[in-house]
Amino acid sequence: MINQIQVENIKCGGCMNSIKTALLKIENVTEVTIDKETDTVTIDAETDRALLVNTLSSLGYPEKGHNTLLHKGKSFVSCAVGNLTK
Repeated sequence: MINQIQVENIKCGGCMNSIKTALLKIENVTEVTIDKETDTVTIDAETDRALLVNTLSSLGYPEKGHNTLLHKGKSFVSCAVGNLTK
């Protein structure tokens, strides 16, 4: 099943690396692609969409319209980790 989720706070390749790494750790997620221009994360997964949304949010990349200062802070940390693990 293909899930497309528009998110907030994607700034660079480090962000995208963190997102992809975390989502691919979820059971039954087979592919993750990210379009930075549209802030869309496309996930091929046989799993609950809420789990995917919650995982993204916990990294600092909430669905569009649900951004907070806490999410912004978390995204900076995820970005830095993603840049270190490229």
